[in-house]
Amino acid sequence: MADPAQTPLQRLLSQFELDRLDKDLFLGSPGPGKGRLFGGLIAAQSVMAAGRTVESGHYLHSLHAYFLRPGNHDAPIRYTVYRIRDGRSFTTRDVVAYQSGEAIFSVSTSFVALEEGEDYQAPAPYSPPPQSLRDLEAEWTMAHGDAEDREWLEQNPIEQRHDKPGGKDPVTGVPWRALWMRPKGEMPDDPLLHTALLTWISDDGLISTVAWWGEAERRGGMRASLDHAMWFHEPPRWDDWLLYRSESNIGRNARSLVTGAIYTPTGARLVSVTQEALIRPPRRRSEF
Repeated sequence: MADPAQTPLQRLLSQFELDRLDKDLFLGSPGPGKGRLFGGLIAAQSVMAAGRTVESGHYLHSLHAYFLRPGNHDAPIRYTVYRIRDGRSFTTRDVVAYQSGEAIFSVSTSFVALEEGEDYQAPAPYSPPPQSLRDLEAEWTMAHGDAEDREWLEQNPIEQRHDKPGGKDPVTGVPWRALWMRPKGEMPDDPLLHTALLTWISDDGLISTVAWWGEAERRGGMRASLDHAMWFHEPPRWDDWLLYRSESNIGRNARSLVTGAIYTPTGARLVSVTQEALIRPPRRRSEF
């Protein structure tokens, strides 16, 4: 049961702290809610399970995951960690998440020690600084949303701001989305929690990258994340604003490939993300 004294951010971070049942076996709480469990939570808890079996000095640099079945809020989630490799530079862990006896999520994670090498990146895309932007989502929800919308906004652990949330690029014709985001509160020093929180948020809004263009969310239909990959280019910290920009260069056969990147206010690229999403339009009456 949620602690009313905790902030939304503290409640989310408490879900990341798993019960360790054995050396490589963990138990996570799905938390309160209804309907399908947010896939980013399962991914974040899997990162925590894998990271708790890796020696200090190694940080998560990549993960490759599959969403196998939708999770729910009715039963705890069991995470089994498989120790694939322990090396001086690279450490590999696979994690399978089970709920009610069925595998719902699997991920392969790779942790790495810091070392020197080439240091370069493409320039970050321009976006007005977050300090100059209004929280348009909050303003709209407070003005037009119902009580459930307002409660969701108040309980959201992440503040978001945007100039224009997304659309269709006039030159390339591809859908895109961009927003600034920061935790609503102070983050602990544990670097694995910063990694897990970025993993959690990385699954939020990728499908909306396409929905903003085709309005699939407003028209109904079906949408689901199929797989998810991330690359952390340095040990991440999330204490301030970060820019999350995504775009989809191809959509075909009800599947859209979405790529994203997360940048610091100074333009440094922290994370790269790729996801394939299933986006089915609503069926016509003749198809029933």
